[in-house]
Amino acid sequence: MQTRSNPLFVIINPPGIQYGMPGETVEIHVVVINEGQQSAVIDLFFAFDQTFEKISNWSNSPRASLAIAPGESSDEVTFELDIPVDALPGTYDYTLVVDSPEHYPQDTPINFPGQIKVLLKEQTVIRANDPTFLIQPTTNPNKPLIYKPDRLLQVTVKVENRSTRVDRFHLTCAELDEDFLKISYPETGVEATGLVEVSALELNPISEGQILLEFRPPANILAGNYSPTIRLHSENHPELVLLDLVYIQIPSNYQLSIELNTILGKVSRKPGKYQLAIINQGNFVRELYFSAISRDEEEICIYQFEPAEVKLLPSKSALSNLTVKPQPWWRRRWIGQPATLNFQIDVRDKQNLPVPNTLPQGVLLWKARPWWQFLLLILLGLGLAATAAFLIWRLLNPDPFKIESFSVEDPTIIEGNQVLLNWKISRYQQLKSLVIRTKQPASKQPLLNETDIINSPIIKGKNPPCRNTSQGELICENFKTGITAKGKYVFEMTALPRKRMWLSSQIQSATDTTDVEIQEKPIAEIADFKTDKAKYQKGEDIVLSWSVQRPELLDKIEIITKLDDKNPVGKPITFDNPTIKDKCQEQGKQIKCTIPLPATTVGNFSYELTAYTKNVNGRVSTKKVDNIEVIAKPFNIVFFKINGSEQLNQVLNEGDQAILTWKVEGEDIQVKLRPYGREVTKVGQLELKVIKDFLSPIILEVTDISGKTQQKVIAVSVEEKPTPTPTPFKDTPIPSPINKKPF
Repeated sequence: MQTRSNPLFVIINPPGIQYGMPGETVEIHVVVINEGQQSAVIDLFFAFDQTFEKISNWSNSPRASLAIAPGESSDEVTFELDIPVDALPGTYDYTLVVDSPEHYPQDTPINFPGQIKVLLKEQTVIRANDPTFLIQPTTNPNKPLIYKPDRLLQVTVKVENRSTRVDRFHLTCAELDEDFLKISYPETGVEATGLVEVSALELNPISEGQILLEFRPPANILAGNYSPTIRLHSENHPELVLLDLVYIQIPSNYQLSIELNTILGKVSRKPGKYQLAIINQGNFVRELYFSAISRDEEEICIYQFEPAEVKLLPSKSALSNLTVKPQPWWRRRWIGQPATLNFQIDVRDKQNLPVPNTLPQGVLLWKARPWWQFLLLILLGLGLAATAAFLIWRLLNPDPFKIESFSVEDPTIIEGNQVLLNWKISRYQQLKSLVIRTKQPASKQPLLNETDIINSPIIKGKNPPCRNTSQGELICENFKTGITAKGKYVFEMTALPRKRMWLSSQIQSATDTTDVEIQEKPIAEIADFKTDKAKYQKGEDIVLSWSVQRPELLDKIEIITKLDDKNPVGKPITFDNPTIKDKCQEQGKQIKCTIPLPATTVGNFSYELTAYTKNVNGRVSTKKVDNIEVIAKPFNIVFFKINGSEQLNQVLNEGDQAILTWKVEGEDIQVKLRPYGREVTKVGQLELKVIKDFLSPIILEVTDISGKTQQKVIAVSVEEKPTPTPTPFKDTPIPSPINKKPF
């Protein structure tokens, strides 16, 4: 709205502040009346900042252009504003601009400031008669109230009672302590008596009132943005949830108070002691660490803080003890005034927050030495003289040589490998000769007899040679003795010294021994040999399994089969090493083998397994498996019939033919037909004439190679043929033929 003096009259609906929640659409309706004397083209558009752009989704201002005749009004123009679902609660400002630069340049543009209040999602939907309230000045996330410690931070809450009843209102803020927020309600006139305390705003129907809010942030509040929620309570409508936010910004304050207090600033032997006092007078949590550097040309002090790091909340203080230790000791003055050592305290913030430009400085006085310390110089001189005398004596009487070590490369070796000796002799230049021989068994010829160790420290003709070091050590490694035979040996080394000068004391010879055992060469050894069972049928595979230790020494495996543990059966079966590897598996330090052998002959067998070792003659490993029985396959009489019948008792007529048929399954069997005593085939047929004295019973008998017998018996009884009785002859008359005529 505006006064009537302007030729353009603008109606905005709804007037005043408009309310909306995130996700809702707010509509602004505009009607323009041309009260001037000429037709005019009117432009409508909005002016707003980036904050309003975020909650309107308007990248550019919506515009409308109206042509209005004198005394006429425009149609209603509607502008829609979609509040984003993630819009933050607050009051946002905009300006509606009505402009007619061509027809009313002196009276336009006309600005109509407006506000849109984005409500909290938790707020109750406001009805026509529900109370409302507005916080002034209005705030939003980009236009907060700035707190300044030297000024009061106050806002006014305008409350409107739109109902037809008297109502009482009061404010609460659950997010702030009572000390943070002070709520002042207007006085009613009876408080002066001291009997009544104002705790609410009482409003008549269709009236407005104000409540004063004063924010009192505590001294230790952190810098940042705060948005406490203010709620208006109605006694008539306690179910209403009327909310608004106040956006407050606490400006950053980085102020620190740092002082250095001297506890012990003049020292002779002890370190200097200081105390660093820090007070966080700002509103950030500070994480500080301390160091110190010299302000002089040279850095001769060690600085140690305890603690070296502190964490300070606002309005809190901390102490750090500093020790300053000058060094090295020889830099201390012998005489004169104390040395002045200047240093500077350095404070750093882990978050790189600002620290004071001017930091404390300290001074440490290092006293000169006392006069009696000159005595130490005299004693030091005497000590140097004694040291020189001792060194001269040591040159004339050096430490004697010493056999540091004398050992074999391996105290236990295998037959065929050569014994190797190692030794180490310190200060070998004092040696005259070195002799090595076998002490047990005793030998006349030494293994080594070197008589000129100094001039010939490398033993000629030996491999590998000896070597000497810069420390005067003679080190010999892997000296070959040529001894490879089995047995126990003890080697003895004898070192003889050279004669010393006449002022020097003589030293004694040195002797050391070492022993070694040459063990018999190992062979591939059979650890286990067995079959999977003790009885087999002919035709099955006899599964032999065994394991061999030290398979890397194995040359071949030989298997001998014997019948009744006496006579060998066939030729020995031999597997060489490559064949064994293909049929066996390695398990740890053994190989485990499984070999199938066909059972072709019936009887009791034994198997002898022999393992031969590479490059070893006369020594083998043997194991044996006895009493392996191979039995014949079971046989079976499939059928035995007479005239196609398998009945055990049959009756045959004399004179008939008896046809015997049979079938037997099996191997290595003998089939007989009794009582005829003949041997027949497994499958056959025999025809017999049934006579009065027909042999019975008839037995089919089967015997295998091991003597096992199976029979099938059929008993036959013969029914004799009856003798016919002669019949008397009778003459039968023959009738004469009758002549019949045809029709």
